Amino acid sequence: MSARVFQKKVYKVVAKIPKGNILTYKEVAELAGYPMAYRAVGNILNKNYDPSIPCHRVVRSDGKMGGYNRGADKKKKILAQEGVMV
Repeated sequence: MSARVFQKKVYKVVAKIPKGNILTYKEVAELAGYPMAYRAVGNILNKNYDPSIPCHRVVRSDGKMGGYNRGADKKKKILAQEGVMV
């Protein structure tokens, strides 16, 4: 599978995360069909600037927020507005 196809699968999974819910990078990788590609999921989402892909709803497996290309404070604020405390 090409990187572009995997990227589209990741975006499709993340786009379906409902407001007020989160998934881990590993869960996204599993749902996209590549359970060991959770680091690649992080890299893909770090380059996303499409507001229809709610990448702020993806967190680390250890319960920490993880990165966000618009800044960790913004990610925390958006998640709090959606009722998610990380």
